[in-house]
Amino acid sequence: KCGIRETDSSVATAIRTIVVLIFSWIMAMLSTPLSAIWSISLRTWIFLILSGIATGASWLCYFHALQKGDVNKVVPIDKSSTPLTMLLAMIFLGERTGTSGILAMVLIGIGTLLMIEKKENTDIKEESHSWIAYALLSALFASLTSILGKIGIENIDSNLGTAIRTIIVLLMSWIVVFATGKKDKLKGIHKKELFFIVVSGFATGSSWLCYYRALQEGPASVVIPIDKLSIIVTIIFSRIVFREHLSRKALIGLFAIIAGTLLIALPVLW
Repeated sequence: KCGIRETDSSVATAIRTIVVLIFSWIMAMLSTPLSAIWSISLRTWIFLILSGIATGASWLCYFHALQKGDVNKVVPIDKSSTPLTMLLAMIFLGERTGTSGILAMVLIGIGTLLMIEKKENTDIKEESHSWIAYALLSALFASLTSILGKIGIENIDSNLGTAIRTIIVLLMSWIVVFATGKKDKLKGIHKKELFFIVVSGFATGSSWLCYYRALQEGPASVVIPIDKLSIIVTIIFSRIVFREHLSRKALIGLFAIIAGTLLIALPVLW
């Protein structure tokens, strides 16, 4: 968000993906020999590529939504991918969940709806709603990313799988930049915003490496809700940095999301 106040979101996404790519391949080379690439099966390649495409689509939608809406309103919708991913994990991965899991999905879904509010101080009515559509698409593609990624890293090192996926995301991001005629906007990026974009890339790379290692070792229906607890940190920072406030209704929604997530996570952690 700090890096796209004036910088186009598609351009920022493409730049930060370069950072993620470099970071992920360094980690991949430290954890596994590159010769392992030649032993990857066709099925694994297909799912890694599809996961990378879904990731790129999710990013583009997410940062476009961030550019149009408040962080504390966009993030909850994006995090609604949690119940959807849990549902897809049950359908496609055969993961089971009991009554507590179903209750958790309901709480997270209700909490997300409560946190969706109109963007204030907008002169154009359509713009006040456009960020919601992009945030919802971000959630949908994020769900597909997790399921496809889980399947794609079953038989390879998770760091290597992450690095391969990032190549696809990078290609997709830059294709969008050139296809939309935004390459000229690369010249006018402020140094301060470029700094935040680069730092965001390092944060993303670190998050991915941890996330896909966790996905490889644990069930997606548990890993994903725990990962989404990042919403707490995000909202705290949005309050400190951007002075964004949560309404009483949105605060209740946040507690519902946290309660639903803990309902799934705590039994596993114990």
